[in-house]
Amino acid sequence: MSTEKFVAIIPARGESKRIPGKNIKKFSGKPLIAWTILGALKSKYLDRVIVSTDDKEITKIAKRYGAEVPFLRPKEMAIPTIGIEPTLKHTYQWLLENENYKADALVLLMPTAPLRQTRHIDEAIEIFRKKNVDSVIGINEIPASHTPYWTLVINKKGQVTLWNGAGLENRITRSQDFPQKCYSWNDLVYVFKPKNLFKKVPNLYGDNIEPYIIPDPSRYEADINTPDEWHNAELKFQKLKKKIS
Repeated sequence: MSTEKFVAIIPARGESKRIPGKNIKKFSGKPLIAWTILGALKSKYLDRVIVSTDDKEITKIAKRYGAEVPFLRPKEMAIPTIGIEPTLKHTYQWLLENENYKADALVLLMPTAPLRQTRHIDEAIEIFRKKNVDSVIGINEIPASHTPYWTLVINKKGQVTLWNGAGLENRITRSQDFPQKCYSWNDLVYVFKPKNLFKKVPNLYGDNIEPYIIPDPSRYEADINTPDEWHNAELKFQKLKKKIS
């Protein structure tokens, strides 16, 4: 077990307009948030697993599955427009002020990613420990058709150009000739130093950001915000369970 303190924070508001009660709605037999809690509790590096919520029912379920809920988030921190950084900063400040608890790093785990595996958490933390960076973020390589090199825009004159305004005759025709690979965020795991939240512009990343490139990401990504995404995620989850077992 590492002597460093890594603390998982799982943000979970009670209100959800598109899927009412989303965070505690049953997903493959358990409340959605339970899968993230259980995965985090299996980590060999996490010192604590904390749920930040404004909802008493989420609190009850989170505690039942083994997470800590040391406080209820105040109303002003639970509005739909609140960003993730204020939520995380509020949680960490509460730990500092009420428990004098200091962490070496915070680990953001979104409850809407139930296909995340414990190894994703541990591998990201291992990169963070080895590289001594401000943050590690989970990313994945994107298909050639989704890169800027093959992205088209319509300019103010209504004409089609490449994303940078160049004419289509300048298009790179072979993906092998792209100047570099392109990546996108995924919401599986973020590991970062708490000091990033106290910068002039609070953020997760800091200045020195290390990638955690997740292989075969489509198997594990499931950012659930709509009923269709929920249904598709459950189908992927069942396939994943069969493959693992």
